[in-house]
Amino acid sequence: MSASVTAPPVRHRPTPVHFRRRRLALLASALLAGAVLVAAALFLIGPDDYAGGGTGSVVVQVKSGDSTSAIGESLVALDVIKSRAAFVSAAADEPGIARIQPGYYELRSQMSGDAAAEALVDPERRVGFMDVKGGVQLDDTRAPDGTVSPGVLSQISQATCLGEADGEARCTGVEDLRAAMAEADPAAIGVPEWAHAGYRAAAPERRMEGLVAPGPYDIDPRGNPEEVLRDVLAISAERLADAGLSGDDAYRTLILASVVEKEALAQDMPKVARVIENRLAVNQRLEMDSTVNYPLDVQALRTTAEARRTPGPYNTYMNTGLPPTPVASVSTAALQAAENPPPGPWLFFVRCTTEGASCFAVTYDEHRGNVARAQAAGAF
Repeated sequence: MSASVTAPPVRHRPTPVHFRRRRLALLASALLAGAVLVAAALFLIGPDDYAGGGTGSVVVQVKSGDSTSAIGESLVALDVIKSRAAFVSAAADEPGIARIQPGYYELRSQMSGDAAAEALVDPERRVGFMDVKGGVQLDDTRAPDGTVSPGVLSQISQATCLGEADGEARCTGVEDLRAAMAEADPAAIGVPEWAHAGYRAAAPERRMEGLVAPGPYDIDPRGNPEEVLRDVLAISAERLADAGLSGDDAYRTLILASVVEKEALAQDMPKVARVIENRLAVNQRLEMDSTVNYPLDVQALRTTAEARRTPGPYNTYMNTGLPPTPVASVSTAALQAAENPPPGPWLFFVRCTTEGASCFAVTYDEHRGNVARAQAAGAF
């Protein structure tokens, strides 16, 4: 009987493909484990960050539509913060960050994310902002009681101040702005082309009067005086264009509208514009107190007899025609009134109520009656 021999089982070696798949699986597991460890570390120690409130001064611009992440990227680029993650994490705990306005903010170098988020919601950190009202002049004005109202140049100067949070404000001075206004070529600082002739003909200290339209402004506070004026006029020129100012008569319209702005409430502006046009048409003096008070930097409803007797280009009690320049910043309502005054025969008006509304007349006798009733009502 012959013996049988059983062959040993054949073992198949893994193919190279099997080895590759196994190595990839091990590598993926290792990467996943590493990511978990990094995430755990970040959770425990937080994102890369500076410590403290930082040093020096850095001006940061927040643009319209910027997300928290986009603001963080800007801050990293300027070395205000060390990492975007540090800022985003801090901002998530700062409710006011969602209401931050586009504009310029003064921060510091190498701040912590928390410190940067807190600074951006601090109103004292916003720089380069001003809000011009209709009727404001270039220069400061004073009321009869002595109260001083900042003019456009003072507002621009204040908007350029840096370092106020430290109590050491550094601002572009009013006199520096005035010198730039007097010396600059109108095209170089963005004066609308229709205003070039009027700008050059005006007294140097009055060249920008009326050319700064009412409304909010965000200007870069780091510029030299000419650059700052250019920033302001670039914004204003768009507003004046939107209001319809263009062409050869635009500067005249601006002058007329500025007188209307100073003389009337919005509801009465169209009829006041018609009174002015009617007087100009018959070569009658305008006799506007606002124009007499303008070079005196007085903000008052009435004028003194002495002021009315003082010669000068803005004295419309002595001169016929419009004054040589606008006398204030001009609202859209005043511009619209000057551009399209309604038809009517009025030659006189007077503020006749304590709220400031005006009464209109065709004849001088009618006007005297309105004045008497205004005085009796305590309107002036």
